[in-house]
Amino acid sequence: MSKTADLRLPDPSRWKALAFIALAQLMVVLDATIVNIALPHAQTALGITDANKQWVITAYALAFGGLLLFGGRIADLWGRKRTFVVGLIGFALASALGGAAQNQGMLFGSRALQGVFGALLAPAALSLLAVMFTDAKERAKAFGIYGAIAGGGGAVGLILGGFLTQTLNWRWTFFVNIPFAIVAAAGAYFVIREPAGSRNRSPLDVPGVVLSALGLVSLVYGFTRAESAGWSDALTVGSFVAAGVLLLSFVLTEAKVKSPLLPLRVVMDRNRGGVYLSLGLAVIAMFGLFLFLTYYLQVVQGYSPIKTGFAFMPMIAGMITGSTQIGARLMTRVPARTLMGPGFLVAAVGMLLLTQLDVDTSYAAVILPGQLLLGLGMGTAFMPAMSLATHGVEARDAGVASAMVNTSQQVGGAIGTALLNTIAASAATAYATSHAALGAENPELLKLQSMVHGFTGAIWWAVGILVVASAIALTFVNAGRPTSAGTSGGSASGDAEGVEDEIRVPVVAH
Repeated sequence: MSKTADLRLPDPSRWKALAFIALAQLMVVLDATIVNIALPHAQTALGITDANKQWVITAYALAFGGLLLFGGRIADLWGRKRTFVVGLIGFALASALGGAAQNQGMLFGSRALQGVFGALLAPAALSLLAVMFTDAKERAKAFGIYGAIAGGGGAVGLILGGFLTQTLNWRWTFFVNIPFAIVAAAGAYFVIREPAGSRNRSPLDVPGVVLSALGLVSLVYGFTRAESAGWSDALTVGSFVAAGVLLLSFVLTEAKVKSPLLPLRVVMDRNRGGVYLSLGLAVIAMFGLFLFLTYYLQVVQGYSPIKTGFAFMPMIAGMITGSTQIGARLMTRVPARTLMGPGFLVAAVGMLLLTQLDVDTSYAAVILPGQLLLGLGMGTAFMPAMSLATHGVEARDAGVASAMVNTSQQVGGAIGTALLNTIAASAATAYATSHAALGAENPELLKLQSMVHGFTGAIWWAVGILVVASAIALTFVNAGRPTSAGTSGGSASGDAEGVEDEIRVPVVAH
């Protein structure tokens, strides 16, 4: 291809497009936590049993986690803009159904539909950024904004969920998605102009779709069930065995078929593989902490839902600062691993502070600085990780590479919630047993002390997980700093062909 073609001007509307992509991403991330605060109210209103209440969360997680790879491939096949708009419209309709739910079946069904359309929307959003922003400095800014939203949106969801639940009612935690989706879809339709020639029109790998979806659903369900039924439960064990068999079959299938759903070249690159693995581990630690801090602040400290949401603001501030002011500014100057490795370590230090929680711990002395460090470290690490996960990949694989980022986070979230919650419950039970004498004198105090002891025990595990994530980032990720052309200089990954393809994606000119 000629140099003239390589130097085509980028789409002048790309920054406007980023605003609508970011809005859609915020909606998806908000939805992951906003429903949690409203769940007790929805359970009472619809008569959902304690045994079934987990399906409000699980139905979404199974559909979203199981179909992400399929959604990424559809984005490559249909076109990212079309998939993005369809995902938004479908998500809005599913949210309307959830808000209008008259029984538990309607609510569970709406959550599953939200997961289906979210699986279309999320990889399409990230892959649009990957093909629209190819200049290294612009890419750093765009992914800095995206990374801040991806990292901090969950905490914003806690604030918004608490506000809507207290001032209106639980149904508005669903209805609030509708204006987000309408604005983002309208803006995307009129503003986004996807670069031509970047679709992958190969036939759909149906066996790969079935095996990956069933395998990921089994994996997510196994961890979700372990949280409520225990790790030795027959169905829990069976789910993990099925997940292993299905995912191994998926890998073997992808190595043989002509047009694989997930080309192994996407994950075998050491940089992208390192990003997927370290991000997944970091999210395990983060999701567990969200759960523990929410319960600690509301149950132990007596915070209201709104006050609990605002108590997470230091983490949001840290994430935004780390992502936009540190990660985005340094990403074009230093290799990604020098941001990811130390970033995860700073987050581990913040988590370490939170192991000091007690029944009467001062928010200002322990929780606030811990959250600031955690947010700062995560924001600094997430930003280059998000960019590197799709950097240098062939344009036709941008959707599925983006889907892998979301998949690693979704599976990490499911693992984090189940694993750390199980550890916390075991530690709390052991503490209560060994301090039974105190229970006879003050049973309520023992209950709170046991709960906090369980939280801190699990947070110690989260510290270790973040240290491992840092080590993986420093070991596997060896890409040099991005050059002005948007390539990853000094990479030893052997992905030169993919980098060249990315640079040569035709970009819409003025």
